[in-house]
Amino acid sequence: MRLLSVVGARPQFVKVAVIADALRTQVRAAGVDHRLLHTGQHYDSGLSDSFFSELHIPTPDCNLGVGSGGHGEQTGRMLGMIEAALDQWRPDAVIVYGDTNSTVAAALAAAKMDIDVIHIEAGMRSFNRNMPEELNRVVTDHLSDLLLCPTAQAMANAGREGLAERCRLTGDIMLDLLLEHVGKAPSHPLAVRPFALITVHRAENTDTPERRAAFLRILEQMPMTVILPMHPRLRARLAGEDLRRIERIRHVHLIEPCSYGEMLALERDARVILTDSGGVQKEAYFLSVPCLTLRNETEWTETLTGGWNRVIGMNPEAALAAANSLLAGNGYLPQGSPDLAQFGGGHAAAVTIQTILDALGDVHA
Repeated sequence: MRLLSVVGARPQFVKVAVIADALRTQVRAAGVDHRLLHTGQHYDSGLSDSFFSELHIPTPDCNLGVGSGGHGEQTGRMLGMIEAALDQWRPDAVIVYGDTNSTVAAALAAAKMDIDVIHIEAGMRSFNRNMPEELNRVVTDHLSDLLLCPTAQAMANAGREGLAERCRLTGDIMLDLLLEHVGKAPSHPLAVRPFALITVHRAENTDTPERRAAFLRILEQMPMTVILPMHPRLRARLAGEDLRRIERIRHVHLIEPCSYGEMLALERDARVILTDSGGVQKEAYFLSVPCLTLRNETEWTETLTGGWNRVIGMNPEAALAAANSLLAGNGYLPQGSPDLAQFGGGHAAAVTIQTILDALGDVHA
Protein backbone atom coordinates (compact mmCIF):
# COMPACT_ATOMS: atom_id res chain seq x y z
CA MET A 1 0.00 0.00 0.00
CA ARG A 2 1.39 3.37 -1.04
CA LEU A 3 0.57 6.44 1.05
CA LEU A 4 1.73 9.97 0.27
CA SER A 5 1.54 12.72 2.90
CA VAL A 6 1.52 16.25 1.49
CA VAL A 7 2.59 19.05 3.85
CA GLY A 8 3.83 22.59 3.49
CA ALA A 9 3.32 24.60 6.68
CA ARG A 10 4.35 24.50 10.34
CA PRO A 11 1.10 23.03 11.77
CA GLN A 12 1.29 20.21 9.23
CA PHE A 13 4.86 19.31 10.17
CA VAL A 14 3.68 18.67 13.73
CA LYS A 15 0.88 16.41 12.50
CA VAL A 16 2.93 14.47 9.96
CA ALA A 17 5.58 13.83 12.61
CA VAL A 18 3.00 11.81 14.55
CA ILE A 19 1.70 9.95 11.50
CA ALA A 20 5.14 9.13 10.12
CA ASP A 21 6.28 7.80 13.50
CA ALA A 22 3.14 5.72 13.95
CA LEU A 23 3.50 4.23 10.49
CA ARG A 24 7.14 3.38 11.18
CA THR A 25 6.52 1.76 14.55
CA GLN A 26 3.01 0.30 14.33
CA VAL A 27 2.65 -1.10 10.84
CA ARG A 28 6.20 -2.01 9.86
CA ALA A 29 5.08 -5.45 8.71
CA ALA A 30 1.91 -4.30 6.98
CA GLY A 31 3.50 -3.53 3.62
CA VAL A 32 2.91 0.23 3.82
CA ASP A 33 5.19 2.51 1.81
CA HIS A 34 4.75 6.01 3.24
CA ARG A 35 6.37 8.92 1.43
CA LEU A 36 6.42 12.64 2.07
CA LEU A 37 5.95 15.56 -0.31
CA HIS A 38 6.83 19.05 0.98
CA THR A 39 5.33 21.85 -1.10
CA GLY A 40 7.71 24.45 0.33
CA GLN A 41 4.83 26.75 1.35
CA HIS A 42 6.76 27.49 4.56
CA TYR A 43 10.40 27.72 3.56
CA ASP A 44 11.79 29.78 6.46
CA SER A 45 14.15 27.55 8.47
CA GLY A 46 12.39 28.52 11.71
CA LEU A 47 9.08 27.35 10.29
CA SER A 48 10.34 24.25 8.47
CA ASP A 49 13.87 22.85 8.88
CA SER A 50 13.92 22.97 12.68
CA PHE A 51 10.72 20.94 12.87
CA PHE A 52 12.04 18.19 10.62
CA SER A 53 15.22 17.79 12.66
CA GLU A 54 13.68 18.16 16.12
CA LEU A 55 10.69 15.87 15.51
CA HIS A 56 12.68 13.33 13.47
CA ILE A 57 10.42 13.72 10.46
CA PRO A 58 11.77 11.76 7.48
CA THR A 59 13.44 13.82 4.78
CA PRO A 60 10.80 14.62 2.14
CA ASP A 61 11.01 12.45 -0.94
CA CYS A 62 10.08 15.55 -2.92
CA ASN A 63 10.29 19.27 -2.10
CA LEU A 64 8.52 21.49 -4.59
CA GLY A 65 10.05 24.74 -3.26
CA VAL A 66 6.90 26.71 -4.07
CA GLY A 67 7.60 29.56 -1.66
CA SER A 68 5.28 32.47 -0.92
CA GLY A 69 2.80 34.24 -3.16
CA GLY A 70 -0.84 35.20 -3.50
CA HIS A 71 -3.41 32.52 -2.76
CA GLY A 72 -4.35 31.85 -6.37
CA GLU A 73 -0.79 32.00 -7.66
CA GLN A 74 0.61 29.79 -4.91
CA THR A 75 -2.19 27.22 -5.07
CA GLY A 76 -2.00 27.08 -8.86
CA ARG A 77 1.75 26.42 -8.85
CA MET A 78 1.29 23.68 -6.28
CA LEU A 79 -1.54 22.06 -8.22
CA GLY A 80 0.47 21.44 -11.36
CA MET A 81 3.58 20.29 -9.51
CA ILE A 82 1.69 17.96 -7.18
CA GLU A 83 -0.14 16.45 -10.14
CA ALA A 84 3.18 15.66 -11.80
CA ALA A 85 4.48 14.02 -8.62
CA LEU A 86 1.33 11.92 -8.26
CA ASP A 87 1.53 10.83 -11.87
CA GLN A 88 5.10 9.65 -11.31
CA TRP A 89 4.51 7.67 -8.10
CA ARG A 90 0.78 6.81 -8.22
CA PRO A 91 0.02 6.32 -4.51
CA ASP A 92 -3.07 4.47 -3.36
CA ALA A 93 -4.04 7.45 -1.22
CA VAL A 94 -2.93 11.00 -0.47
CA ILE A 95 -3.05 12.19 3.13
CA VAL A 96 -3.60 15.93 3.61
CA TYR A 97 -3.53 17.87 6.87
CA GLY A 98 -5.43 20.87 8.17
CA ASP A 99 -6.41 23.89 6.10
CA THR A 100 -3.56 25.45 4.12
CA ASN A 101 -3.15 26.06 0.40
CA SER A 102 -0.97 22.93 0.33
CA THR A 103 -3.94 20.97 1.70
CA VAL A 104 -6.49 22.05 -0.87
CA ALA A 105 -4.04 21.85 -3.79
CA ALA A 106 -3.09 18.26 -2.95
CA ALA A 107 -6.70 17.24 -2.40
CA LEU A 108 -7.79 18.69 -5.74
CA ALA A 109 -4.88 17.17 -7.67
CA ALA A 110 -5.47 13.72 -6.17
CA ALA A 111 -9.25 13.82 -6.63
CA LYS A 112 -8.91 14.75 -10.30
CA MET A 113 -6.56 11.79 -10.78
CA ASP A 114 -9.00 9.41 -9.03
CA ILE A 115 -6.63 8.86 -6.10
CA ASP A 116 -8.20 8.49 -2.64
CA VAL A 117 -7.93 11.59 -0.45
CA ILE A 118 -7.66 11.28 3.34
CA HIS A 119 -8.14 14.49 5.32
CA ILE A 120 -6.67 14.61 8.82
CA GLU A 121 -8.30 17.32 10.98
CA ALA A 122 -11.48 17.24 8.92
CA GLY A 123 -14.77 18.85 9.88
CA MET A 124 -13.36 22.00 11.44
CA ARG A 125 -15.46 25.11 10.80
CA SER A 126 -15.16 28.74 11.87
CA PHE A 127 -18.20 29.64 9.70
CA ASN A 128 -16.30 32.69 8.47
CA ARG A 129 -15.98 32.44 4.70
CA ASN A 130 -13.69 35.48 4.66
CA MET A 131 -10.93 33.26 6.07
CA PRO A 132 -8.92 31.57 3.29
CA GLU A 133 -8.39 28.65 5.67
CA GLU A 134 -12.15 28.14 5.99
CA LEU A 135 -12.54 27.86 2.23
CA ASN A 136 -9.66 25.38 2.13
CA ARG A 137 -11.29 23.25 4.86
CA VAL A 138 -14.68 23.10 3.19
CA VAL A 139 -13.34 22.31 -0.28
CA THR A 140 -10.92 19.68 1.05
CA ASP A 141 -13.62 17.91 3.06
CA HIS A 142 -15.91 17.68 0.05
CA LEU A 143 -13.09 16.33 -2.12
CA SER A 144 -12.01 13.73 0.46
CA ASP A 145 -12.91 10.06 0.52
CA LEU A 146 -12.10 9.65 4.22
CA LEU A 147 -12.59 12.46 6.74
CA LEU A 148 -10.70 11.91 10.01
CA CYS A 149 -12.31 14.22 12.56
CA PRO A 150 -10.53 15.22 15.78
CA THR A 151 -13.67 15.87 17.85
CA ALA A 152 -17.37 15.08 18.00
CA GLN A 153 -18.11 18.70 17.07
CA ALA A 154 -16.06 18.31 13.89
CA MET A 155 -18.07 15.16 13.08
CA ALA A 156 -21.30 17.12 13.54
CA ASN A 157 -20.06 19.96 11.33
CA ALA A 158 -19.25 17.60 8.47
CA GLY A 159 -22.48 15.70 8.98
CA ARG A 160 -24.53 18.86 8.43
CA GLU A 161 -22.88 19.12 5.00
CA GLY A 162 -23.92 15.59 4.01
CA LEU A 163 -20.50 14.03 4.68
CA ALA A 164 -21.35 11.79 7.65
CA GLU A 165 -20.80 8.49 5.83
CA ARG A 166 -17.20 9.43 5.04
CA CYS A 167 -16.36 10.63 8.58
CA ARG A 168 -14.56 8.80 11.36
CA LEU A 169 -13.82 10.11 14.86
CA THR A 170 -10.11 9.67 15.64
CA GLY A 171 -9.11 12.30 18.21
CA ASP A 172 -6.44 14.94 17.74
CA ILE A 173 -2.92 13.77 16.95
CA MET A 174 -1.48 17.11 18.12
CA LEU A 175 -2.40 16.11 21.67
CA ASP A 176 -0.41 12.88 21.27
CA LEU A 177 2.73 14.81 20.36
CA LEU A 178 2.27 17.42 23.06
CA LEU A 179 1.93 14.82 25.81
CA GLU A 180 5.09 13.12 24.58
CA HIS A 181 7.21 16.29 24.51
CA VAL A 182 5.90 18.73 27.12
CA GLY A 183 7.86 17.28 30.01
CA LYS A 184 11.12 17.37 28.05
CA ALA A 185 11.01 21.03 27.04
CA PRO A 186 13.32 23.29 29.10
CA SER A 187 12.07 26.75 30.03
CA HIS A 188 12.94 29.57 27.65
CA PRO A 189 15.61 31.97 29.01
CA LEU A 190 13.27 34.96 28.50
CA ALA A 191 10.39 33.27 30.33
CA VAL A 192 10.49 35.36 33.53
CA ARG A 193 7.08 34.92 35.10
CA PRO A 194 4.50 36.21 34.83
CA PHE A 195 4.60 36.71 31.08
CA ALA A 196 2.19 36.75 28.16
CA LEU A 197 2.94 34.78 25.02
CA ILE A 198 1.53 36.46 21.92
CA THR A 199 1.43 35.12 18.36
CA VAL A 200 -0.16 36.80 15.34
CA HIS A 201 0.07 35.67 11.72
CA ARG A 202 -3.33 35.62 10.02
CA ALA A 203 -3.98 37.98 7.13
CA GLU A 204 -7.06 39.46 8.82
CA ASN A 205 -4.79 40.80 11.58
CA THR A 206 -1.55 41.52 9.74
CA ASP A 207 -2.89 43.07 6.53
CA THR A 208 -5.36 45.59 7.98
CA PRO A 209 -3.91 48.88 9.28
CA GLU A 210 -6.66 49.27 11.89
CA ARG A 211 -6.07 45.81 13.35
CA ARG A 212 -2.30 46.29 13.30
CA ALA A 213 -2.77 49.53 15.24
CA ALA A 214 -4.97 47.72 17.77
CA PHE A 215 -2.33 45.00 18.08
CA LEU A 216 0.33 47.60 18.86
CA ARG A 217 -1.88 49.03 21.60
CA ILE A 218 -2.27 45.56 23.13
CA LEU A 219 1.50 45.17 23.24
CA GLU A 220 2.00 48.60 24.80
CA GLN A 221 -0.69 48.13 27.45
CA MET A 222 0.03 44.57 28.61
CA PRO A 223 0.71 44.66 32.37
CA MET A 224 3.38 41.97 32.22
CA THR A 225 6.35 40.86 30.15
CA VAL A 226 5.44 39.89 26.59
CA ILE A 227 7.24 37.30 24.46
CA LEU A 228 6.40 37.66 20.78
CA PRO A 229 7.73 35.11 18.27
CA MET A 230 7.79 36.99 14.95
CA HIS A 231 6.07 35.13 12.14
CA PRO A 232 7.57 36.17 8.77
CA ARG A 233 4.24 37.61 7.61
CA LEU A 234 3.92 39.76 10.73
CA ARG A 235 7.50 40.99 10.45
CA ALA A 236 6.97 41.94 6.80
CA ARG A 237 3.76 43.87 7.57
CA LEU A 238 5.34 45.67 10.55
CA ALA A 239 8.43 46.79 8.64
CA GLY A 240 9.31 50.42 9.29
CA GLU A 241 7.97 52.63 12.05
CA ASP A 242 5.56 50.05 13.47
CA LEU A 243 8.39 47.61 14.05
CA ARG A 244 10.59 50.31 15.61
CA ARG A 245 7.67 51.24 17.85
CA ILE A 246 7.47 47.68 19.17
CA GLU A 247 11.22 47.51 19.64
CA ARG A 248 10.99 50.53 21.94
CA ILE A 249 8.50 48.82 24.31
CA ARG A 250 10.69 47.69 27.19
CA HIS A 251 8.47 44.84 28.37
CA VAL A 252 8.16 43.26 24.91
CA HIS A 253 10.74 40.70 23.74
CA LEU A 254 10.76 39.99 20.00
CA ILE A 255 12.15 36.57 19.13
CA GLU A 256 12.54 34.55 15.96
CA PRO A 257 10.09 31.74 15.12
CA CYS A 258 10.47 28.95 17.67
CA SER A 259 11.13 25.27 17.30
CA TYR A 260 8.36 22.95 18.44
CA GLY A 261 9.94 22.34 21.85
CA GLU A 262 10.69 26.02 22.45
CA MET A 263 7.13 27.00 21.59
CA LEU A 264 5.71 24.25 23.77
CA ALA A 265 7.79 25.45 26.74
CA LEU A 266 6.66 29.05 26.24
CA GLU A 267 3.03 27.97 26.06
CA ARG A 268 3.38 25.78 29.14
CA ASP A 269 4.99 28.50 31.26
CA ALA A 270 2.92 31.50 30.14
CA ARG A 271 0.43 33.18 32.45
CA VAL A 272 -1.79 33.93 29.47
CA ILE A 273 -1.61 33.35 25.71
CA LEU A 274 -2.97 35.75 23.10
CA THR A 275 -3.11 34.31 19.60
CA ASP A 276 -4.90 34.06 16.27
CA SER A 277 -3.55 30.54 15.68
CA GLY A 278 -5.89 27.57 15.88
CA GLY A 279 -3.07 25.24 16.89
CA VAL A 280 -1.87 27.52 19.67
CA GLN A 281 -5.43 27.82 21.01
CA LYS A 282 -5.59 24.05 21.25
CA GLU A 283 -2.18 23.69 22.86
CA ALA A 284 -3.08 26.35 25.44
CA TYR A 285 -6.19 24.33 26.31
CA PHE A 286 -4.24 21.07 26.48
CA LEU A 287 -1.78 22.76 28.87
CA SER A 288 -4.44 24.45 31.05
CA VAL A 289 -3.21 27.94 30.18
CA PRO A 290 -5.80 30.73 29.74
CA CYS A 291 -6.05 31.87 26.12
CA LEU A 292 -7.42 35.01 24.49
CA THR A 293 -8.19 34.51 20.80
CA LEU A 294 -7.47 37.62 18.73
CA ARG A 295 -10.14 36.79 16.18
CA ASN A 296 -13.90 37.17 16.00
CA GLU A 297 -14.53 33.40 15.98
CA THR A 298 -12.80 30.08 16.52
CA GLU A 299 -13.07 26.71 14.83
CA TRP A 300 -11.97 25.06 18.09
CA THR A 301 -15.17 25.71 20.07
CA GLU A 302 -14.31 22.89 22.48
CA THR A 303 -11.61 25.11 24.00
CA LEU A 304 -14.21 27.69 25.07
CA THR A 305 -15.53 25.32 27.76
CA GLY A 306 -14.93 26.67 31.25
CA GLY A 307 -13.54 29.93 29.89
CA TRP A 308 -10.12 28.47 29.07
CA ASN A 309 -10.30 30.21 25.72
CA ARG A 310 -12.12 33.49 25.13
CA VAL A 311 -12.71 35.04 21.72
CA ILE A 312 -12.07 38.77 22.07
CA GLY A 313 -11.06 39.92 18.59
CA MET A 314 -8.24 42.41 18.21
CA ASN A 315 -9.60 44.38 21.15
CA PRO A 316 -7.09 46.21 23.40
CA GLU A 317 -9.65 46.96 26.12
CA ALA A 318 -10.75 43.32 26.43
CA ALA A 319 -7.16 42.05 26.34
CA LEU A 320 -6.04 44.48 29.07
CA ALA A 321 -9.06 43.72 31.29
CA ALA A 322 -8.47 39.97 31.03
CA ALA A 323 -4.72 40.24 31.68
CA ASN A 324 -5.23 42.44 34.76
CA SER A 325 -7.91 40.09 36.07
CA LEU A 326 -5.63 37.07 35.68
CA LEU A 327 -2.81 38.82 37.50
CA ALA A 328 -5.13 39.85 40.33
CA GLY A 329 -6.63 36.37 40.58
CA ASN A 330 -10.23 37.50 40.19
CA GLY A 331 -12.88 37.89 37.53
CA TYR A 332 -11.51 36.18 34.46
CA LEU A 333 -10.55 32.76 35.81
CA PRO A 334 -11.20 29.51 33.93
CA GLN A 335 -13.42 26.98 35.66
CA GLY A 336 -12.77 23.25 35.95
CA SER A 337 -10.13 21.28 34.06
CA PRO A 338 -9.77 20.93 30.29
CA ASP A 339 -11.39 17.76 28.95
CA LEU A 340 -8.65 16.03 26.98
CA ALA A 341 -10.76 12.92 26.43
CA GLN A 342 -12.80 14.76 23.79
CA PHE A 343 -9.55 15.12 21.80
CA GLY A 344 -8.69 11.42 22.05
CA GLY A 345 -6.81 11.51 25.33
CA GLY A 346 -3.42 11.06 23.65
CA HIS A 347 -4.34 7.92 21.65
CA ALA A 348 -5.36 9.54 18.37
CA ALA A 349 -2.37 8.34 16.33
CA ALA A 350 -3.11 4.65 16.83
CA VAL A 351 -6.80 5.17 16.04
CA THR A 352 -5.95 7.25 12.97
CA ILE A 353 -3.55 4.70 11.50
CA GLN A 354 -5.89 1.78 12.09
CA THR A 355 -8.78 3.72 10.55
CA ILE A 356 -6.73 4.45 7.43
CA LEU A 357 -5.59 0.84 7.05
CA ASP A 358 -9.09 -0.50 7.56
CA ALA A 359 -10.61 1.92 5.05
CA LEU A 360 -8.01 1.35 2.36
CA GLY A 361 -8.01 -2.38 2.97
CA ASP A 362 -11.73 -2.48 2.27
CA VAL A 363 -11.38 -0.33 -0.86
CA HIS A 364 -8.40 -2.18 -2.34
CA ALA A 365 -9.28 -5.72 -1.24
